[in-house]
Amino acid sequence: MKIAIIGMGTVGKGAYETAKTAGGIEVVRILARHEIEGYEHLNDIITSDIADITGDKDIELVIESIGGIHPASEYVLECLRAGKHVVTPNKNLISACYDEIREAAAEGGAEIRFTATAGGGIPWLYNLRRTKRADVIKEVRGIVNGTCNFILDSMCSQGSEFQDVLVLAQAMGYAEADPSSDIEGTDTLRKTVISANLAFDAEVKEEDIPCYGIDTISSKDIEYLKSMGRVPRMMMNAAAEGNKLRVYVEPVAFPDTAMEASVKFNFNLITLNAEDIGTQSFYGQGAGMMPTGQSVIQDVMDIRDGIDLKPASGAGLKKRKLKVDNKSAVHRYYLRCDEMTEEIESIVAEKEKKGDICYCTTKPVAVTKIHEIAHRAKAEGRAMFIAALSE
Repeated sequence: MKIAIIGMGTVGKGAYETAKTAGGIEVVRILARHEIEGYEHLNDIITSDIADITGDKDIELVIESIGGIHPASEYVLECLRAGKHVVTPNKNLISACYDEIREAAAEGGAEIRFTATAGGGIPWLYNLRRTKRADVIKEVRGIVNGTCNFILDSMCSQGSEFQDVLVLAQAMGYAEADPSSDIEGTDTLRKTVISANLAFDAEVKEEDIPCYGIDTISSKDIEYLKSMGRVPRMMMNAAAEGNKLRVYVEPVAFPDTAMEASVKFNFNLITLNAEDIGTQSFYGQGAGMMPTGQSVIQDVMDIRDGIDLKPASGAGLKKRKLKVDNKSAVHRYYLRCDEMTEEIESIVAEKEKKGDICYCTTKPVAVTKIHEIAHRAKAEGRAMFIAALSE
C-alpha cells in the first residue's frame, strides 16, 4: 500500500519508522513546510502542496499528523473526498469535526480511523469499537492524560509542589511549553468526546461537558487527601442511563487501594463496562513517538487488510438517541478553599480549618453546580481545588 504522511512531527516520525518495519507499506509522499532534520534522505518525496497527494492516484491512504484543526481539517476533507483513506492521531480534529469528516468519508467512499486519538499506544478505541459490535456499552471512564498523571503521581510520591513538577514534566517532554490543555482538562475533555461518541453513538460536543482540571492543586491537597487514605487522579467519565448520558471531566480522589491509585508516571488506565462482557480495563503508555506511531500504523494495516470494525446487525448495536444530561451526576467532593462563602457553606457537610485554609467534605452535590462554584472562584482569584470522592 502506498501512503502519504502529512506532518513529520513526533507522531509522524513514529509512524514513518513503524511503517518501515511493518511490511507492505510504502511512504511515497510527505507534506512538510521545510526539510526535516535527520530525514534529509526523504527530500525527494517532500512537498508543500496538498495537491501532490490528493492528485496522486497511486496514494491509497494518508496519515494526518500535523495536529490542530486548521489546516488539518481542510487537508483531511480534501483527501477523503478524493477517495483516499485517512488515519489520524489528531484528537482536536476528531473531537471538533467528526460529523463533517464522517460525511466526507462517505462521499469519497473512503475510511477514517483514529485509534490513536485517545490512549495513544493503548488499543483503547479499537477494543471499544470491537466490544460494541456485539454488546451494549454502559460506561467508559479512565485516566487518559499522561501529563496530569505524571504530575499527580510525582506530587504524591515526592511531596513536591505542583509548579515544580510541571517544570520537570516540561523538561522531560511530558508537558508542552504551554501546558494549559493538559492541566486545565481540555485534552481529557477531547478524548472524552471521542470515546463517548464512539461508545454511545452520541453527538456530544465539547461545550456539553463540565470540565475542571488540576491547575489549582497544591501539596496541601495531596497531604490532606493522604490523611483520608486517598489519591487524586484526573478522570474521564461517561455513562449511559436510559436515553441520557452523564459526561464530565474532573479530578477524583480514589481510595489508595483502588486500581486507579496505582497508575504511575505518565501511564493511562481506561475502562469500559458493557452489559454482557462486564468490565475491561486497558493500561499502558498513553503518548510518545513510538507507541502512538505504532497505533497509527496498526490502523493503516487494518484498512490495508480489510479489517472492518463498522457496526453490523446485533443486539449491541441498536441506535440510541442519547443526549447529555448531568442532572443525575451527583456525588460528594473534597474541597479546599481559603474563603468560606455562603454558597460553599450551603454544600459542605464537614470542614476542618487549618490556619487560613478550610478543608471540606461536601454533601452530595451536582457535578454542574460544584464545577460552576470552582470555576467562579478561580476566575475571582480565590484559591480552590475540588476532587470527587470515589465511593
